[in-house]
Amino acid sequence: MALKLSCAFATSDKSHEHARIAEELGYARAWFYDSPALYPDVWVQLCRAAERTRRIGLGPGVLVPSLRHPMVTASAIATLVSIAGPNRIAIGIGSGFTGRLTMGQRPMKWSAVREYVTVLRALLRGEEATWDAGVMRMLQPAGYGAPRPIEVPIVIGAAGPKGIAAARDLADGVFAAGNPVPGFACSIVLTFGTVLRDGEDAGSDRVLAAAGHAAPVMFHFALENKRLEIVERGDEWAAAYQAIPAERRHLALHDQHLIAINKRDRPFITGQMLVKQGLALTRDQWRERFATLEKMGATEIAYQPAGPDIPVELEAFATALRG
Repeated sequence: MALKLSCAFATSDKSHEHARIAEELGYARAWFYDSPALYPDVWVQLCRAAERTRRIGLGPGVLVPSLRHPMVTASAIATLVSIAGPNRIAIGIGSGFTGRLTMGQRPMKWSAVREYVTVLRALLRGEEATWDAGVMRMLQPAGYGAPRPIEVPIVIGAAGPKGIAAARDLADGVFAAGNPVPGFACSIVLTFGTVLRDGEDAGSDRVLAAAGHAAPVMFHFALENKRLEIVERGDEWAAAYQAIPAERRHLALHDQHLIAINKRDRPFITGQMLVKQGLALTRDQWRERFATLEKMGATEIAYQPAGPDIPVELEAFATALRG
């Protein structure tokens, strides 16, 4: 199987240590989430990981452009490159789905993302660029960041046609959740779940802790797209949040997002649901899933472990992929 195996972390204070363990297990790359309302600063944690590892690739997966001026991002990339070298770094950029929804904002327009990526690339090349009517260029001398040009791959986090078009025009690949975007030399698939042990109940406490964090994502998708009928007990789940004022509901919806099951979601998450969503599979079932993703155009699996024993989850998933 030619699929590259990477990992993705809901960035935490321990992500640098988990990246070191992933490196020992043979993972090719570690992506760190960029949602500051939920997790610690992505660049600080990436730099900590860079100082504690030697081989594994590192990068934000994916950056939210509206959170930072492009010069701030260019400087952060230069800092990370100065620690780890350009060959270990890749940059994911998206429209800010979770990163913005957690703050009560809709994702950015793709035209704005395009402009951001264009300006960022120019800065990394050492060129002048204009932003907010101001002309700027990276001025850091030797010893104050990586010298220009800084050449690192950029992938776009996208699923819809506008995002995919932006990836084709501006990026070196695409980063998607669940299913790959075909037709790219680099097509990364964010994947959640756990490997069931022999005879293990998918509704056990261990499985719910390791894979249950991902199940509410489908509820969120159904709610955002007004299609609650596609998830079991969708209307009942949505009703659990109705008492919260609309302007603050997003705060409750994203409580523990991609970390654990929050108290409102817990009554609706079952082992049967995890199996149905492909989040709790046996080793052989995971291998079938990997083969399917590869046939669909995936080149890299970015696996996000969760639960109280992330090193064990990383090892089990790597073992499943390698057979």
